[in-house]
Amino acid sequence: MKRQVYEYWLNSIPGIGWKSIDRLLKVFQTPEAVYHAEEKALEKLLTHAQLDALNTLKRKWDLVEEYEKLIRKEISFLTITSPAYPRRLREIPDPPYGLFYRGKLPEDEMLAVAVVGARECSEYGRYVAQELGKTFARRGVQVISGMARGIDGITQKAAVEDGGSSFAVLGCGVDICYPSQNRPLYETLLKRGGILSAYPPGTSPQASLFPPRNRIVSGLADALIVVEARQKSGTLITVDMALEQGREVYVVPGRLTDRLSDGCNRLIKQGAGIVLSPESFMEEMEHLFPEKKCLTPPEEDACEAAGGEGTAGLEEQDMRILSCLDFYPRSVEQIREAMGKPLDYSQTLKRLMKLCLLGKATQVSAGYYQRTGM
Repeated sequence: MKRQVYEYWLNSIPGIGWKSIDRLLKVFQTPEAVYHAEEKALEKLLTHAQLDALNTLKRKWDLVEEYEKLIRKEISFLTITSPAYPRRLREIPDPPYGLFYRGKLPEDEMLAVAVVGARECSEYGRYVAQELGKTFARRGVQVISGMARGIDGITQKAAVEDGGSSFAVLGCGVDICYPSQNRPLYETLLKRGGILSAYPPGTSPQASLFPPRNRIVSGLADALIVVEARQKSGTLITVDMALEQGREVYVVPGRLTDRLSDGCNRLIKQGAGIVLSPESFMEEMEHLFPEKKCLTPPEEDACEAAGGEGTAGLEEQDMRILSCLDFYPRSVEQIREAMGKPLDYSQTLKRLMKLCLLGKATQVSAGYYQRTGM
């Protein structure tokens, strides 16, 4: 425990980041030696502000008491010197010195995929994210993301609800749920995976903390999938970091006229892999990472074999209408045209309302409907 209390202290000094810690340890070898180092020696390696912060924390902290507070909060802490430190993360350029976590850490032997994308996603993006999460859960793939609104949280929620494991990397302390609306997901991840951060407990979310967080998201994964990203999306920062780390990058393609897919389509032009379906993606992963453990595909149930999921209670005409719906709005007349007009307008409308009540379709405006991802 003696070594860990000094590691915790060193990692918690405000203004002293991973590069400064590395510089200190190259000279003093251990955090304890840094703690007891003379000020003149430290002056050569730190700025005045950093040195003031170091001395302030030395005066303020009772090291053992502070570390015991961490334990009482059920927060674990380890550094890159620990054998338990995630292997994938250890191998990236500039890995974080320390990690705080609640729950578990990702398993090195199991395949891990990061999924990121738009916060304000479309119904199409929501559907794809859910299908990816469900497939990864069934195949034993660990889902890594940032628990953000939109694609991140949707994928993680789908994964854990289907019995899979997922890990969220936060741009704040692990004792803070951000965004607050994802509290149910946060609590579930503590049981079905873990919450990780390089920042000390109590650190509030700040814009400057998220880019460094993103490199941990991609660093913990074997591959990265982007589901919907605008041309100047912050998601593309994660892509750049993943490429720097040598990770495989895949994107979900979108329509040329859809601004939410501009970033994804541009990545395809630049050579990114394409996700044609969750299972085709899994086939590529098994080829690229044969040493990683994942589960065999589950047997297709009768409902899915017939071309639909959760279709109990639907009649043949309902199924035909459902097959004509897309994740982009269509008018009643467009739906009738696609069906070959077997029903009149009022009959089509009646069945559309039935699909809406069952959660299979959504009325987005007067006379326009789209398929839901539920």
